[in-house]
Amino acid sequence: MRTTEPPPWLELTAERGDGTGAVPGAGARTRAELFTRLAETLDLPGYFGRNWDALADCLLDLVEAGPLTLTVEDADQLLGDEPPAQLAALLDVFGDAWSHGRHPVRVVLRTGPERLPELRRRVTATG
Repeated sequence: MRTTEPPPWLELTAERGDGTGAVPGAGARTRAELFTRLAETLDLPGYFGRNWDALADCLLDLVEAGPLTLTVEDADQLLGDEPPAQLAALLDVFGDAWSHGRHPVRVVLRTGPERLPELRRRVTATG
């Protein structure tokens, strides 16, 4: 059964942040760009393989060490040049880190108020 509410670890918001420590959605429209931005923002190890399995492994390592919060600014553009299944894969990876990690995981997707309904629709469509 599909729900319109995001999971407890995911926040969709139109409130603006200061951008510090955030992934720019406009700079992460493709999977390759996203992996590069995540490697930079989360200071992932040099051996990070830039694929979903490698991201899952690195996130679990991070969550074992302490709480993890990731903010994406202009999140309506996140993976916008990829098929919808790629956003679903990203959310699955963070959901797994939330369920299996020792410490809390939080993902904040920020966008402008006029784009928030479309972001909600994209997230809800991931199932």
